[in-house]
Amino acid sequence: MSNQTQSASATADAQSPAKHLGRADDALLLGIMAALAGCGLIYEYLLSHYAGRILGAMEAAIYTMIGLMIVAMGVGAFAARAIRNPFIGFALLELAVALLGAGSVLLCAAAIGLTQTLPQLLADTFGLPPDLMPNGGLLGALQKAAQYLPYVVGTLLGLMIGMEIPLIARVRQALSDEHLLHNAGTIYGADYIGAGAGAAIWVGLMLAMDIQLAAALTASVNLLAGFAFIFRFRARLKGFGWLLAGHILASFALVLLAVKGPPLEQDFNNLLYKDKVIYTEATRFQQLVFTERPRGQAEPVYALYLNGRLQFSTQDEHIYHGFLVWPPMMAAARQQRILIVGGGDGLAARDALRWNPQEVVLMDLDERLVKLFQSPPQTMPRRLAERLLRQNANALNDPRVRLIFDDAFNGIDRLIAAGEHFDVILVDLPDPNHPDLSKLYSDLFYRKLKEVLSHDGAIAIQSTSPWHATRAFLSIGKTLESAGFKVARYHQNVPSFGEWGWTLGTLNGSPEQRILDGTAPTHPWVNKEMIGAAFAFPPGFLLREQEVDINHFGTQVIYQYHLEAWKEESGINLF
Repeated sequence: MSNQTQSASATADAQSPAKHLGRADDALLLGIMAALAGCGLIYEYLLSHYAGRILGAMEAAIYTMIGLMIVAMGVGAFAARAIRNPFIGFALLELAVALLGAGSVLLCAAAIGLTQTLPQLLADTFGLPPDLMPNGGLLGALQKAAQYLPYVVGTLLGLMIGMEIPLIARVRQALSDEHLLHNAGTIYGADYIGAGAGAAIWVGLMLAMDIQLAAALTASVNLLAGFAFIFRFRARLKGFGWLLAGHILASFALVLLAVKGPPLEQDFNNLLYKDKVIYTEATRFQQLVFTERPRGQAEPVYALYLNGRLQFSTQDEHIYHGFLVWPPMMAAARQQRILIVGGGDGLAARDALRWNPQEVVLMDLDERLVKLFQSPPQTMPRRLAERLLRQNANALNDPRVRLIFDDAFNGIDRLIAAGEHFDVILVDLPDPNHPDLSKLYSDLFYRKLKEVLSHDGAIAIQSTSPWHATRAFLSIGKTLESAGFKVARYHQNVPSFGEWGWTLGTLNGSPEQRILDGTAPTHPWVNKEMIGAAFAFPPGFLLREQEVDINHFGTQVIYQYHLEAWKEESGINLF
């Protein structure tokens, strides 16, 4: 028989309807479809989550990745029409999805990490001085291209995932004509239910899991679906032995990626940090990375990164926290009850306790982060655990500190309902780099804080960099003023961050004058003269406030300002 005749015969056999499709077979196909839908959604989430951590714009990365994958799935659905034999096509497809899905994060980590270290490697190889390190040209283009690799991988996965529904539908059609009437509805019903299950698994389990392990486990479901499919329909699969061998080899590859992949992926990710990574942990809300920089006989410098962004360095965090805490404390009439919003590392609490208050209430969303600084786990290197407790002076275990684990936007409502008031409020939140954080920089949130601030109290808000994110910095002050506060802005150089800014607010009297009239305990870096100088800005700088808008609740103004500044700084556009 000629090859053309064999091909035509195989296609006709694959598409010729059987008289009956058993319930077990139908349940198997629908179960496979539901499981694959869950896998597809998890791939979208994990790739966008990884891209956000690497690129530093979590929300933009999520929207971009999901949008790209949805479009790619649509293209894949059309492309599935070119596959002549749906049985063989589906079996090969799941094998490919499993391998690419399991290796996607590791592939991206390797490409990004290696391209970032390539300039230093070349400089060390050829003995080049730091000022001649090759960073531009072809190397710069490679580094930028590697940062887009997660989207390329996501697009490829989307194309393949998009082929799954059409192929399953054609398999059911080939098995029984009686399902033609409701074929699409039944398939999509299984798809939607499976996607919902996948979302629940991602949120409830995989968010706090190593992302490479999550990718390997998700891919294992694709591979199991492939195994079940080829065994049940092996009579319709030419080359069954080859398909089985491929699935077995892929199984070994997935086990290897699940066991060896996470530490290897972390090693590649560690190449992105200037100093040696000595401890990492994923919570439900963020990825924590601690680095160490040896300094000979001097004590090492430790730094914490949250989702790839520097949170603090032990070398100079005292400058940041001194300027966050001291000005509002000096501007307040009393310092007996302090509220800290954020600040889960306990460093702001440490400085607040130096004022000998009666109570410090610390409200943070990430309980695991707070517990890490309150009682470091046994898995953390002992030298790091001891340093963290020394750095925050064991403040989180002080009996005067009350911990509240809650979303600040809703948690403040509970404080209002309880009738609580505070002399000083310290808002130590991350930069507004996510729409969910934008509400914590809104006029509505500041009006809530006003409800719990004493009439003669003071509030200080970390307000990002006035140099790198000028519009966001000015908008925070303008928004606080719109909520009924008298506002003063100030700034200081923090070497690890560069020029940094804060916003001071009071309900009565000039914030600056109240500082001049106030007294303060000794601080290793901050004094009244330095604080007074911190309120000075270049000529015309504060007049630019006229160019920015108030961050009204729901408008996302502050998020857009920060996103624009980040794109200008990094040179990366996601859209």
